[in-house]
Amino acid sequence: MVSIRLFLAALFLYLIDLFVQPMRIGIINIGNVGGTVTCGILLVITVLFGSFMKLVRFLWKSGGGRVFLIITAVMTVLFIIYASVISIFMYRASRDRPRDGNTTLVILGCKVRNGFPSEMLRLRLDAAYDFLIENPDTPVVVSGGQGSDEIISEAQCMKEYLVKRGISEDRIYMEDKSASTEENLKFSKELIEKEGLCRDITIVTDGYHQFRAEILSGRIGMKAYNISSDTQDWLLPTYWVREWFGIVYSCVLRR
Repeated sequence: MVSIRLFLAALFLYLIDLFVQPMRIGIINIGNVGGTVTCGILLVITVLFGSFMKLVRFLWKSGGGRVFLIITAVMTVLFIIYASVISIFMYRASRDRPRDGNTTLVILGCKVRNGFPSEMLRLRLDAAYDFLIENPDTPVVVSGGQGSDEIISEAQCMKEYLVKRGISEDRIYMEDKSASTEENLKFSKELIEKEGLCRDITIVTDGYHQFRAEILSGRIGMKAYNISSDTQDWLLPTYWVREWFGIVYSCVLRR
Protein backbone atom coordinates (compact mmCIF):
# COMPACT_ATOMS: atom_id res chain seq x y z
CA MET A 1 0.00 0.00 0.00
CA VAL A 2 2.82 2.40 0.92
CA SER A 3 4.67 1.68 -2.33
CA ILE A 4 1.50 2.38 -4.36
CA ARG A 5 0.99 5.67 -2.56
CA LEU A 6 4.62 6.65 -3.18
CA PHE A 7 4.24 5.83 -6.87
CA LEU A 8 1.02 7.86 -7.14
CA ALA A 9 2.55 10.79 -5.25
CA ALA A 10 5.54 10.79 -7.62
CA LEU A 11 3.20 10.58 -10.63
CA PHE A 12 1.08 13.53 -9.48
CA LEU A 13 4.21 15.59 -8.76
CA TYR A 14 5.49 14.84 -12.26
CA LEU A 15 2.15 15.86 -13.82
CA ILE A 16 2.05 19.06 -11.76
CA ASP A 17 5.50 19.93 -13.08
CA LEU A 18 4.34 19.33 -16.68
CA PHE A 19 1.30 21.57 -16.20
CA VAL A 20 3.34 24.30 -14.48
CA GLN A 21 6.13 24.46 -17.09
CA PRO A 22 4.06 26.41 -19.67
CA MET A 23 3.01 28.87 -16.97
CA ARG A 24 6.65 29.92 -16.58
CA ILE A 25 6.58 31.44 -20.07
CA GLY A 26 3.12 32.96 -19.75
CA ILE A 27 0.96 30.15 -21.16
CA ILE A 28 -1.93 30.01 -18.70
CA ASN A 29 -5.28 28.47 -19.61
CA ILE A 30 -7.94 26.13 -18.28
CA GLY A 31 -5.80 23.16 -19.32
CA ASN A 32 -2.81 23.77 -17.08
CA VAL A 33 -4.71 25.55 -14.30
CA GLY A 34 -7.29 22.74 -14.11
CA GLY A 35 -4.59 20.09 -14.42
CA THR A 36 -2.45 21.64 -11.69
CA VAL A 37 -5.37 22.02 -9.27
CA THR A 38 -6.68 18.49 -9.91
CA CYS A 39 -3.27 16.85 -9.54
CA GLY A 40 -2.60 18.96 -6.45
CA ILE A 41 -5.82 17.72 -4.83
CA LEU A 42 -5.00 14.12 -5.75
CA LEU A 43 -1.49 14.54 -4.34
CA VAL A 44 -2.85 15.80 -1.00
CA ILE A 45 -5.36 12.92 -0.87
CA THR A 46 -2.58 10.42 -1.59
CA VAL A 47 -0.20 11.81 1.04
CA LEU A 48 -2.93 12.27 3.68
CA PHE A 49 -5.00 9.25 2.72
CA GLY A 50 -5.81 8.26 6.32
CA SER A 51 -7.07 11.72 7.18
CA PHE A 52 -9.01 11.84 3.92
CA MET A 53 -10.85 8.61 4.73
CA LYS A 54 -11.69 9.92 8.21
CA LEU A 55 -13.20 13.02 6.59
CA VAL A 56 -15.25 10.85 4.19
CA ARG A 57 -16.60 8.73 7.07
CA PHE A 58 -17.44 11.89 9.03
CA LEU A 59 -19.36 13.43 6.11
CA TRP A 60 -21.16 10.16 5.41
CA LYS A 61 -22.79 10.28 8.85
CA SER A 62 -24.90 13.34 7.98
CA GLY A 63 -27.57 13.58 5.30
CA GLY A 64 -26.09 16.69 3.70
CA GLY A 65 -22.58 15.26 3.76
CA ARG A 66 -23.79 12.02 2.17
CA VAL A 67 -25.51 13.93 -0.65
CA PHE A 68 -22.34 15.96 -1.21
CA LEU A 69 -20.18 12.83 -1.43
CA ILE A 70 -22.56 11.09 -3.83
CA ILE A 71 -22.81 14.13 -6.12
CA THR A 72 -19.03 14.56 -6.08
CA ALA A 73 -18.47 10.88 -6.87
CA VAL A 74 -21.01 10.86 -9.72
CA MET A 75 -19.59 14.04 -11.27
CA THR A 76 -16.05 12.66 -11.01
CA VAL A 77 -17.00 9.40 -12.72
CA LEU A 78 -18.90 11.23 -15.48
CA PHE A 79 -15.96 13.54 -16.12
CA ILE A 80 -13.52 10.61 -16.29
CA ILE A 81 -15.79 8.87 -18.80
CA TYR A 82 -16.14 12.06 -20.87
CA ALA A 83 -12.40 12.76 -20.88
CA SER A 84 -11.59 9.16 -21.81
CA VAL A 85 -14.09 8.97 -24.67
CA ILE A 86 -13.14 12.39 -26.05
CA SER A 87 -9.44 11.48 -25.86
CA ILE A 88 -10.08 8.38 -27.97
CA PHE A 89 -11.85 10.47 -30.62
CA MET A 90 -9.08 13.08 -30.47
CA TYR A 91 -6.44 10.42 -31.06
CA ARG A 92 -8.35 8.83 -33.94
CA ALA A 93 -8.96 12.18 -35.63
CA SER A 94 -5.27 13.01 -35.47
CA ARG A 95 -4.44 10.05 -37.73
CA ASP A 96 -6.96 10.58 -40.58
CA ARG A 97 -4.51 11.57 -43.32
CA PRO A 98 -5.52 12.35 -46.94
CA ARG A 99 -5.31 9.49 -49.44
CA ASP A 100 -3.61 11.59 -52.14
CA GLY A 101 -2.79 15.16 -53.15
CA ASN A 102 -6.28 15.93 -54.49
CA THR A 103 -7.06 18.23 -51.58
CA THR A 104 -6.55 21.78 -50.33
CA LEU A 105 -4.35 22.16 -47.27
CA VAL A 106 -5.61 24.55 -44.59
CA ILE A 107 -2.96 25.43 -42.02
CA LEU A 108 -4.45 26.76 -38.79
CA GLY A 109 -2.42 29.59 -37.36
CA CYS A 110 -1.16 30.12 -33.84
CA LYS A 111 1.26 32.41 -32.03
CA VAL A 112 3.64 34.64 -34.00
CA ARG A 113 6.60 36.10 -32.08
CA ASN A 114 8.36 39.19 -33.46
CA GLY A 115 7.26 38.34 -36.98
CA PHE A 116 8.46 34.74 -36.83
CA PRO A 117 6.47 31.55 -36.19
CA SER A 118 6.42 30.20 -32.66
CA GLU A 119 7.75 26.68 -32.24
CA MET A 120 4.22 25.26 -32.35
CA LEU A 121 3.43 27.13 -35.56
CA ARG A 122 6.77 26.15 -37.11
CA LEU A 123 6.01 22.48 -36.50
CA ARG A 124 2.65 22.88 -38.25
CA LEU A 125 4.34 24.57 -41.20
CA ASP A 126 6.99 21.86 -41.43
CA ALA A 127 4.30 19.16 -41.49
CA ALA A 128 2.51 21.02 -44.29
CA TYR A 129 5.78 21.60 -46.16
CA ASP A 130 6.55 17.89 -46.31
CA PHE A 131 3.13 17.18 -47.85
CA LEU A 132 3.42 20.07 -50.31
CA ILE A 133 6.80 18.82 -51.52
CA GLU A 134 5.38 15.32 -52.03
CA ASN A 135 2.31 16.75 -53.83
CA PRO A 136 3.47 19.68 -56.00
CA ASP A 137 -0.03 20.42 -57.37
CA THR A 138 -1.72 20.79 -53.97
CA PRO A 139 -2.70 24.37 -53.02
CA VAL A 140 -2.54 25.63 -49.44
CA VAL A 141 -4.55 28.15 -47.44
CA VAL A 142 -2.68 29.77 -44.55
CA SER A 143 -5.30 30.89 -42.04
CA GLY A 144 -4.85 33.26 -39.13
CA GLY A 145 -5.42 36.92 -38.30
CA GLN A 146 -3.20 39.36 -36.43
CA GLY A 147 -3.25 39.31 -32.64
CA SER A 148 -2.89 42.46 -30.56
CA ASP A 149 0.71 41.52 -29.71
CA GLU A 150 1.69 40.36 -33.22
CA ILE A 151 3.41 42.69 -35.71
CA ILE A 152 2.11 40.76 -38.74
CA SER A 153 -0.79 38.39 -39.27
CA GLU A 154 -0.31 34.68 -38.70
CA ALA A 155 -1.23 34.10 -42.36
CA GLN A 156 1.48 36.49 -43.57
CA CYS A 157 4.04 34.87 -41.29
CA MET A 158 3.14 31.40 -42.56
CA LYS A 159 3.29 32.47 -46.20
CA GLU A 160 6.73 34.03 -45.76
CA TYR A 161 8.03 30.90 -44.03
CA LEU A 162 6.80 28.57 -46.77
CA VAL A 163 8.09 30.82 -49.56
CA LYS A 164 11.53 30.95 -47.93
CA ARG A 165 11.55 27.16 -47.93
CA GLY A 166 10.81 27.05 -51.63
CA ILE A 167 7.02 26.75 -51.93
CA SER A 168 5.73 28.82 -54.85
CA GLU A 169 3.65 31.87 -53.93
CA ASP A 170 1.16 30.82 -56.60
CA ARG A 171 0.16 27.82 -54.44
CA ILE A 172 -0.39 29.86 -51.26
CA TYR A 173 -3.68 31.62 -50.45
CA MET A 174 -3.90 33.91 -47.42
CA GLU A 175 -6.87 34.13 -45.04
CA ASP A 176 -5.80 36.81 -42.55
CA LYS A 177 -9.01 37.86 -40.76
CA SER A 178 -9.81 34.92 -38.47
CA ALA A 179 -9.41 34.97 -34.70
CA SER A 180 -10.63 31.47 -33.75
CA THR A 181 -10.71 27.92 -35.07
CA GLU A 182 -14.31 28.42 -36.15
CA GLU A 183 -13.40 31.54 -38.12
CA ASN A 184 -10.30 29.82 -39.57
CA LEU A 185 -12.51 27.24 -41.21
CA LYS A 186 -15.43 29.51 -42.13
CA PHE A 187 -13.25 32.14 -43.82
CA SER A 188 -11.04 29.50 -45.45
CA LYS A 189 -14.13 27.89 -46.96
CA GLU A 190 -15.18 31.24 -48.43
CA LEU A 191 -11.71 31.72 -49.90
CA ILE A 192 -11.60 28.18 -51.31
CA GLU A 193 -14.97 28.66 -53.02
CA LYS A 194 -13.95 32.07 -54.36
CA GLU A 195 -10.71 30.71 -55.85
CA GLY A 196 -12.28 27.48 -57.13
CA LEU A 197 -9.99 25.22 -55.09
CA CYS A 198 -10.70 21.62 -54.12
CA ARG A 199 -13.44 21.56 -51.47
CA ASP A 200 -12.04 18.43 -49.81
CA ILE A 201 -9.69 20.01 -47.31
CA THR A 202 -6.83 18.70 -45.21
CA ILE A 203 -6.44 20.53 -41.91
CA VAL A 204 -2.89 21.00 -40.67
CA THR A 205 -2.68 21.58 -36.93
CA ASP A 206 -1.58 19.82 -33.76
CA GLY A 207 -3.00 16.35 -33.20
CA TYR A 208 -4.90 17.37 -30.06
CA HIS A 209 -6.72 20.04 -32.10
CA GLN A 210 -7.85 17.89 -35.02
CA PHE A 211 -11.07 16.45 -33.59
CA ARG A 212 -12.58 19.86 -32.84
CA ALA A 213 -11.45 21.21 -36.21
CA GLU A 214 -12.99 18.19 -37.95
CA ILE A 215 -16.33 18.73 -36.18
CA LEU A 216 -16.37 22.43 -37.06
CA SER A 217 -15.48 21.79 -40.71
CA GLY A 218 -18.29 19.24 -40.97
CA ARG A 219 -20.70 21.80 -39.56
CA ILE A 220 -20.00 24.15 -42.49
CA GLY A 221 -20.29 21.35 -45.03
CA MET A 222 -16.65 20.55 -45.74
CA LYS A 223 -15.07 17.10 -45.80
CA ALA A 224 -11.82 17.24 -43.84
CA TYR A 225 -8.75 15.03 -43.62
CA ASN A 226 -5.95 15.76 -41.22
CA ILE A 227 -2.19 16.17 -41.11
CA SER A 228 -1.04 16.41 -37.51
CA SER A 229 2.12 18.22 -36.51
CA ASP A 230 4.21 17.16 -33.55
CA THR A 231 3.47 18.82 -30.22
CA GLN A 232 6.29 19.46 -27.76
CA ASP A 233 6.06 16.98 -24.88
CA TRP A 234 6.03 19.65 -22.18
CA LEU A 235 3.08 21.43 -23.83
CA LEU A 236 0.96 18.41 -24.73
CA PRO A 237 -0.77 17.82 -21.33
CA THR A 238 -1.79 21.49 -21.08
CA TYR A 239 -3.30 21.68 -24.55
CA TRP A 240 -4.80 18.19 -24.48
CA VAL A 241 -6.75 18.97 -21.29
CA ARG A 242 -7.71 22.42 -22.58
CA GLU A 243 -9.17 20.75 -25.65
CA TRP A 244 -11.62 18.74 -23.50
CA PHE A 245 -13.23 22.04 -22.53
CA GLY A 246 -12.71 23.65 -25.94
CA ILE A 247 -14.73 20.90 -27.61
CA VAL A 248 -17.66 21.50 -25.26
CA TYR A 249 -17.49 25.27 -25.77
CA SER A 250 -17.05 25.30 -29.55
CA CYS A 251 -19.13 22.31 -30.54
CA VAL A 252 -21.91 22.22 -27.93
CA LEU A 253 -22.40 25.57 -26.19
CA ARG A 254 -21.97 27.60 -29.41
CA ARG A 255 -24.21 25.47 -31.62
